[in-house]
Amino acid sequence: MTDIPPLIAAMRDALNRGDAEGYLALFAPDAVVDDWGSRYVGLAAIRTWSQREQIDAKGHLTVTRVISDKDGVVVFDTDWRSSFFSGTGRFTVTAKGGKIVELRISAS
Repeated sequence: MTDIPPLIAAMRDALNRGDAEGYLALFAPDAVVDDWGSRYVGLAAIRTWSQREQIDAKGHLTVTRVISDKDGVVVFDTDWRSSFFSGTGRFTVTAKGGKIVELRISAS
């Protein structure tokens, strides 16, 4: 497996610790999350989504394969386990200035 980029490792680690503030600190103020077609724009919306579906659900993210890491876009497959949803998925993270500006979660 390709090494996990530092921003992705930080995201994984914050989620797995249940660290909501650490997780949100990785996002730009105007970031967008697209979770299987549901969109959340800005930190307030991302916080509400994340709290419900990730943090309070005791989520655990495992990066199973980094597919691509170039030009500020990292695509990777995951195994996600939580009380809200469990299964595999593909994450596409677009970063700018060291912050996540877009996170897309879809089928792998």
